[in-house]
Amino acid sequence: MKKILVVDDEKPISDIVKFNLTKEGFEVVTAFDGEAALEAFKDETPDLILLDLMLPKIDGLDVAREIRKTSDVPIIMVSAKDSEFDKVIGLELGADDYVTKPFSNRELLARIKANLRRVNTSSVESNDSGKKELTIGNLRINPTHYAAYKYDKQLDLTHREFELLYYLAQHIGEVITRENLLETVWGYDYFGDVRTVDVTVRRLREKVEDTPSRPQYVSTRRGVGYYMSSPHE
Repeated sequence: MKKILVVDDEKPISDIVKFNLTKEGFEVVTAFDGEAALEAFKDETPDLILLDLMLPKIDGLDVAREIRKTSDVPIIMVSAKDSEFDKVIGLELGADDYVTKPFSNRELLARIKANLRRVNTSSVESNDSGKKELTIGNLRINPTHYAAYKYDKQLDLTHREFELLYYLAQHIGEVITRENLLETVWGYDYFGDVRTVDVTVRRLREKVEDTPSRPQYVSTRRGVGYYMSSPHE
């Protein structure tokens, strides 16, 4: 049984989410402020965290920042805010996803299951000897160790950034739409915001490109999507 930590200072919302997730077969732990969230994270070792952005004592962004120092547990930010700035900041700090209140139970379940499926798939693929290491320019992408290297120095990529990089590298030269990337890399069959793809691409470029504003590896086809290219081509 997967354990989910629900962090929200609005108890009625927390209770509804807990009821719905429990009905779906999840074990649910709740916390109502940032300090309690960090304590629950250490004590309960959840498989996924639903983390409200606005919290008493320690806000959600600082909670996410602290958790990311030691763990890659999936974090879905939950907030009434829907501005691009808030979404970008949450993703920059290591959140895997972002949902905006009010959200439907169906949408939330879809996001949770997609993120848990991603973790399970990553665990299997890390031991999959059939996955080939890819070399593109000065990048070396090793799916067995879930690691990417540039000039033989390991890049500090999140799981999602690695998955995006490897998927684009597997389809080098092929333009992949944002919607396709949401479905294949994020695992969203329907729900999802293409801005999530744009933010992740931007973060990825900051780590793999010599000059992110003039990308050589991860290129944009305006109005369509993204594609991988070799700087030596």
